[in-house]
Amino acid sequence: MAKLPTNEYAPFYRPYIEALVKNDKSILDNLENTYTQSMNLLKDLPEEKQLFRYADGKWTVKELIQHLIDSERILSYRALRFARRDTKDLPGFEEGDYVLNSDGNGREYIDLLEEFSSVRKSSILLYKSFDKNALLRIGKANGSVMSVRALGYIISGHLQHHLNIINERYL
Repeated sequence: MAKLPTNEYAPFYRPYIEALVKNDKSILDNLENTYTQSMNLLKDLPEEKQLFRYADGKWTVKELIQHLIDSERILSYRALRFARRDTKDLPGFEEGDYVLNSDGNGREYIDLLEEFSSVRKSSILLYKSFDKNALLRIGKANGSVMSVRALGYIISGHLQHHLNIINERYL
């Protein structure tokens, strides 16, 4: 991954950027590789693990996948807006409220995986459409400045962060 200046993303996103720091892959390579890793991990997850919580108040795997879907949609939307030179400060979102109102546990697991797959494929196509200038454009979300390219790495790093948690605490 290219070293990103810290002024291209909010400190909140540092763990997601750092989840990818050890590799030298492009935004697109990271998007594709983390997608492949996630599908390899999640596609054959036993049914009893899909509703497992490793501690009280923690999300189930189904809720976690729904969170990944919602977050990636929002981050990709921000990237699109910034790439198109939209200068409005975009609002933040409360991830916990999204999970509580998603009914992820009531959904079919295969549908969650299919939706996640569609969202990631859409993000990949979106980033393929950006030229070098678009990747460097800056916008503001939730009061913080971020670049289009930082958002691309954050999308992959966010997924990698949660894959690490699934491996460590759910399996």
